[in-house]
Amino acid sequence: MTPEIALQKREQMIRDGFCVINNILTDAFLQELRDESERLLTNYVPPDHTRYHGHHLQVTSKDNTLVQKLLEWQPTVNALEEMGFGDFPVARGITILTKDPGAPPLYWHQDWYHWNDPISCAPWPQDIFMKYYLTDTTPENGCLKVIPSTHRKRIDLHDKLLYASKQGNVLEPGSESKEKYAVMFRDHPDQVDVCVKAGSLVMRDARLLHSVRKNDTDKRRTMLLVWIRRPNTIPDYWNDEIPEPVLNRDESKDYPSTTIPNEFLN
Repeated sequence: MTPEIALQKREQMIRDGFCVINNILTDAFLQELRDESERLLTNYVPPDHTRYHGHHLQVTSKDNTLVQKLLEWQPTVNALEEMGFGDFPVARGITILTKDPGAPPLYWHQDWYHWNDPISCAPWPQDIFMKYYLTDTTPENGCLKVIPSTHRKRIDLHDKLLYASKQGNVLEPGSESKEKYAVMFRDHPDQVDVCVKAGSLVMRDARLLHSVRKNDTDKRRTMLLVWIRRPNTIPDYWNDEIPEPVLNRDESKDYPSTTIPNEFLN
Protein backbone atom coordinates (compact mmCIF):
# COMPACT_ATOMS: atom_id res chain seq x y z
CA MET A 1 0.00 0.00 0.00
CA THR A 2 1.45 3.35 -1.00
CA PRO A 3 1.44 6.22 1.52
CA GLU A 4 -1.19 7.98 -0.59
CA ILE A 5 -3.55 5.02 -0.58
CA ALA A 6 -2.97 4.39 3.13
CA LEU A 7 -3.96 7.99 3.87
CA GLN A 8 -7.06 7.65 1.67
CA LYS A 9 -8.11 4.50 3.53
CA ARG A 10 -7.62 6.17 6.92
CA GLU A 11 -9.58 9.22 5.83
CA GLN A 12 -12.38 7.01 4.57
CA MET A 13 -12.50 5.20 7.91
CA ILE A 14 -12.78 8.55 9.70
CA ARG A 15 -15.29 10.03 7.24
CA ASP A 16 -17.45 7.04 6.24
CA GLY A 17 -16.76 4.53 9.01
CA PHE A 18 -15.55 1.74 6.74
CA CYS A 19 -13.06 0.86 4.01
CA VAL A 20 -12.03 -2.15 1.91
CA ILE A 21 -8.54 -3.55 1.37
CA ASN A 22 -8.60 -5.93 -1.57
CA ASN A 23 -6.59 -9.15 -1.90
CA ILE A 24 -5.20 -9.06 1.66
CA LEU A 25 -5.08 -12.88 1.77
CA THR A 26 -3.06 -15.03 -0.60
CA ASP A 27 -4.92 -17.68 -2.59
CA ALA A 28 -3.18 -20.45 -0.65
CA PHE A 29 -3.98 -19.00 2.79
CA LEU A 30 -7.53 -18.21 1.68
CA GLN A 31 -8.08 -21.88 0.81
CA GLU A 32 -6.58 -22.98 4.12
CA LEU A 33 -9.03 -20.74 5.97
CA ARG A 34 -11.96 -22.02 3.90
CA ASP A 35 -11.10 -25.63 4.65
CA GLU A 36 -10.53 -24.97 8.35
CA SER A 37 -13.74 -22.98 8.70
CA GLU A 38 -15.77 -25.77 7.12
CA ARG A 39 -14.07 -28.31 9.38
CA LEU A 40 -14.89 -26.27 12.49
CA LEU A 41 -18.49 -25.76 11.39
CA THR A 42 -19.07 -29.46 10.84
CA ASN A 43 -21.71 -30.67 13.31
CA TYR A 44 -21.84 -27.18 14.90
CA VAL A 45 -25.41 -26.20 15.77
CA PRO A 46 -25.74 -22.45 16.32
CA PRO A 47 -27.98 -21.28 19.18
CA ASP A 48 -31.36 -20.04 18.03
CA HIS A 49 -30.73 -16.48 19.19
CA THR A 50 -28.02 -16.08 16.50
CA ARG A 51 -30.31 -17.02 13.61
CA TYR A 52 -29.99 -13.55 12.07
CA HIS A 53 -26.20 -13.58 12.35
CA GLY A 54 -25.83 -17.12 11.01
CA HIS A 55 -23.20 -19.45 12.41
CA HIS A 56 -21.46 -17.59 15.21
CA LEU A 57 -18.54 -19.79 16.23
CA GLN A 58 -15.69 -18.29 18.28
CA VAL A 59 -12.17 -19.70 17.98
CA THR A 60 -9.13 -18.54 19.98
CA SER A 61 -5.57 -18.32 18.71
CA LYS A 62 -4.27 -20.53 21.51
CA ASP A 63 -6.53 -23.35 20.29
CA ASN A 64 -5.90 -23.03 16.56
CA THR A 65 -2.66 -22.35 14.68
CA LEU A 66 -4.43 -21.06 11.56
CA VAL A 67 -6.35 -18.54 13.64
CA GLN A 68 -3.08 -17.42 15.19
CA LYS A 69 -1.60 -17.10 11.68
CA LEU A 70 -4.53 -14.93 10.61
CA LEU A 71 -4.27 -12.67 13.65
CA GLU A 72 -0.57 -12.17 12.97
CA TRP A 73 -0.96 -11.96 9.18
CA GLN A 74 1.81 -9.62 8.06
CA PRO A 75 -0.07 -7.90 5.18
CA THR A 76 -2.76 -6.88 7.67
CA VAL A 77 -0.21 -5.77 10.26
CA ASN A 78 1.50 -3.70 7.56
CA ALA A 79 -1.77 -2.16 6.40
CA LEU A 80 -2.70 -1.11 9.94
CA GLU A 81 0.74 0.41 10.49
CA GLU A 82 0.64 2.28 7.18
CA MET A 83 -2.83 3.67 7.96
CA GLY A 84 -1.68 4.89 11.38
CA PHE A 85 -3.61 2.16 13.21
CA GLY A 86 -0.55 0.43 14.60
CA ASP A 87 -1.71 1.10 18.19
CA PHE A 88 -4.48 -1.51 17.85
CA PRO A 89 -3.20 -4.59 19.73
CA VAL A 90 -3.42 -8.05 18.19
CA ALA A 91 -6.69 -9.83 19.00
CA ARG A 92 -6.83 -13.22 20.71
CA GLY A 93 -9.47 -14.89 18.59
CA ILE A 94 -11.93 -14.74 15.73
CA THR A 95 -15.62 -15.35 15.12
CA ILE A 96 -16.74 -17.44 12.14
CA LEU A 97 -19.89 -15.82 10.74
CA THR A 98 -21.91 -17.28 7.89
CA LYS A 99 -25.00 -16.76 5.82
CA ASP A 100 -26.22 -20.24 4.93
CA PRO A 101 -28.51 -20.81 1.95
CA GLY A 102 -31.88 -19.19 2.68
CA ALA A 103 -30.65 -17.52 5.87
CA PRO A 104 -32.61 -14.38 6.83
CA PRO A 105 -31.16 -10.86 6.72
CA LEU A 106 -29.44 -9.31 9.70
CA TYR A 107 -31.18 -6.23 11.08
CA TRP A 108 -29.75 -2.69 11.29
CA HIS A 109 -27.57 -2.19 14.35
CA GLN A 110 -24.23 -0.87 15.58
CA ASP A 111 -21.70 -2.66 17.78
CA TRP A 112 -20.55 0.06 20.16
CA TYR A 113 -21.31 -0.67 23.82
CA HIS A 114 -19.72 2.38 25.44
CA TRP A 115 -22.05 5.28 24.65
CA ASN A 116 -21.82 6.54 28.24
CA ASP A 117 -18.08 7.05 27.74
CA PRO A 118 -17.09 10.46 26.26
CA ILE A 119 -14.63 8.60 23.99
CA SER A 120 -17.77 7.75 21.99
CA CYS A 121 -17.57 11.08 20.18
CA ALA A 122 -13.94 10.61 19.11
CA PRO A 123 -13.56 11.37 15.38
CA TRP A 124 -11.08 8.52 15.00
CA PRO A 125 -11.99 4.81 15.25
CA GLN A 126 -11.63 3.26 18.71
CA ASP A 127 -13.05 -0.18 17.91
CA ILE A 128 -12.59 -1.72 14.47
CA PHE A 129 -14.30 -4.82 13.14
CA MET A 130 -12.01 -6.60 10.67
CA LYS A 131 -13.99 -8.79 8.27
CA TYR A 132 -12.13 -11.34 6.13
CA TYR A 133 -14.45 -12.68 3.43
CA LEU A 134 -13.79 -16.23 2.28
CA THR A 135 -16.27 -16.02 -0.58
CA ASP A 136 -17.28 -13.29 -3.01
CA THR A 137 -20.15 -11.24 -1.62
CA THR A 138 -23.13 -9.93 -3.60
CA PRO A 139 -26.62 -8.63 -2.80
CA GLU A 140 -27.85 -12.15 -3.62
CA ASN A 141 -25.71 -14.08 -1.11
CA GLY A 142 -25.77 -11.80 1.91
CA CYS A 143 -23.37 -8.91 1.45
CA LEU A 144 -22.78 -6.29 4.11
CA LYS A 145 -24.87 -3.10 4.01
CA VAL A 146 -23.72 0.12 5.67
CA ILE A 147 -24.99 3.67 6.06
CA PRO A 148 -21.85 5.81 5.69
CA SER A 149 -20.97 8.35 8.40
CA THR A 150 -23.55 7.09 10.89
CA HIS A 151 -20.73 6.29 13.32
CA ARG A 152 -20.48 10.02 14.02
CA LYS A 153 -23.73 11.45 12.67
CA ARG A 154 -27.20 10.72 14.09
CA ILE A 155 -29.93 9.95 11.57
CA ASP A 156 -33.63 9.19 11.97
CA LEU A 157 -32.99 5.45 12.03
CA HIS A 158 -30.95 5.67 15.25
CA ASP A 159 -34.06 6.68 17.18
CA LYS A 160 -36.29 3.97 15.66
CA LEU A 161 -34.16 0.90 16.32
CA LEU A 162 -34.40 -1.54 19.18
CA TYR A 163 -31.23 -1.84 21.25
CA ALA A 164 -30.01 -4.81 23.25
CA SER A 165 -29.82 -4.33 27.00
CA LYS A 166 -26.48 -6.08 26.78
CA GLN A 167 -24.18 -7.37 24.06
CA GLY A 168 -26.06 -9.83 21.87
CA ASN A 169 -29.19 -10.26 19.79
CA VAL A 170 -32.03 -7.75 20.16
CA LEU A 171 -34.81 -9.71 18.46
CA GLU A 172 -36.67 -12.84 19.40
CA PRO A 173 -36.59 -15.73 16.88
CA GLY A 174 -39.12 -15.09 14.14
CA SER A 175 -39.78 -11.54 15.26
CA GLU A 176 -38.84 -10.03 11.88
CA SER A 177 -42.45 -10.74 10.89
CA LYS A 178 -43.81 -8.41 13.55
CA GLU A 179 -44.70 -4.96 12.32
CA LYS A 180 -43.06 -3.15 15.23
CA TYR A 181 -39.70 -4.66 14.19
CA ALA A 182 -40.11 -3.97 10.47
CA VAL A 183 -37.92 -0.85 10.58
CA MET A 184 -35.00 -3.04 11.70
CA PHE A 185 -34.98 -4.73 8.28
CA ARG A 186 -36.09 -2.01 5.85
CA ASP A 187 -33.82 -0.59 3.20
CA HIS A 188 -32.53 2.91 3.86
CA PRO A 189 -32.09 5.52 1.11
CA ASP A 190 -28.48 6.16 2.13
CA GLN A 191 -27.41 2.52 2.42
CA VAL A 192 -24.46 1.10 0.47
CA ASP A 193 -23.91 -2.53 -0.48
CA VAL A 194 -20.32 -3.53 0.31
CA CYS A 195 -19.61 -6.22 -2.30
CA VAL A 196 -16.09 -7.66 -2.21
CA LYS A 197 -14.01 -10.47 -3.66
CA ALA A 198 -12.90 -13.44 -1.58
CA GLY A 199 -9.67 -12.70 0.25
CA SER A 200 -10.57 -9.05 0.83
CA LEU A 201 -10.68 -7.27 4.19
CA VAL A 202 -13.48 -4.91 5.20
CA MET A 203 -12.66 -2.60 8.11
CA ARG A 204 -15.64 -1.11 9.93
CA ASP A 205 -15.96 1.31 12.83
CA ALA A 206 -17.96 -0.37 15.61
CA ARG A 207 -20.29 2.63 15.81
CA LEU A 208 -21.39 2.42 12.15
CA LEU A 209 -24.98 1.40 11.39
CA HIS A 210 -24.91 -1.76 9.30
CA SER A 211 -26.90 -4.84 8.37
CA VAL A 212 -26.57 -7.87 6.10
CA ARG A 213 -28.75 -9.04 3.23
CA LYS A 214 -30.35 -12.48 3.21
CA ASN A 215 -28.72 -15.32 1.28
CA ASP A 216 -30.88 -16.22 -1.70
CA THR A 217 -28.30 -18.61 -3.18
CA ASP A 218 -27.65 -22.31 -2.60
CA LYS A 219 -24.13 -21.75 -1.23
CA ARG A 220 -22.83 -20.64 2.15
CA ARG A 221 -21.26 -17.18 2.49
CA THR A 222 -18.51 -17.20 5.14
CA MET A 223 -16.66 -14.38 6.87
CA LEU A 224 -14.05 -14.37 9.64
CA LEU A 225 -14.46 -11.52 12.12
CA VAL A 226 -11.68 -10.00 14.20
CA TRP A 227 -12.49 -7.28 16.75
CA ILE A 228 -9.70 -4.91 17.79
CA ARG A 229 -9.69 -1.94 20.16
CA ARG A 230 -7.06 0.71 20.74
CA PRO A 231 -6.23 2.50 24.03
CA ASN A 232 -8.45 5.42 25.08
CA THR A 233 -5.86 7.95 23.95
CA ILE A 234 -5.47 10.45 21.13
CA PRO A 235 -3.79 8.81 18.11
CA ASP A 236 -0.37 10.09 17.10
CA TYR A 237 -1.62 10.92 13.60
CA TRP A 238 -4.48 13.13 14.84
CA ASN A 239 -3.81 16.85 14.19
CA ASP A 240 -7.38 18.11 13.86
CA GLU A 241 -9.85 19.39 16.46
CA ILE A 242 -10.49 17.16 19.46
CA PRO A 243 -14.05 17.17 20.87
CA GLU A 244 -14.28 18.78 24.31
CA PRO A 245 -15.82 15.69 25.97
CA VAL A 246 -12.79 13.67 24.90
CA LEU A 247 -10.37 16.31 26.19
CA ASN A 248 -12.19 16.44 29.54
CA ARG A 249 -12.70 12.68 29.84
CA ASP A 250 -12.09 11.31 33.35
CA GLU A 251 -9.81 8.30 32.83
CA SER A 252 -10.41 7.07 36.37
CA LYS A 253 -14.19 6.91 35.98
CA ASP A 254 -16.07 3.66 35.36
CA TYR A 255 -18.53 4.31 32.53
CA PRO A 256 -21.46 1.83 32.55
CA SER A 257 -21.92 -0.04 29.28
CA THR A 258 -24.87 0.77 27.04
CA THR A 259 -25.75 0.07 23.42
CA ILE A 260 -28.06 3.09 23.16
CA PRO A 261 -26.60 6.18 21.45
CA ASN A 262 -26.92 9.33 23.56
CA GLU A 263 -25.67 12.93 23.46
CA PHE A 264 -22.22 11.75 22.34
CA LEU A 265 -23.71 10.98 18.91
CA ASN A 266 -24.53 14.31 17.30
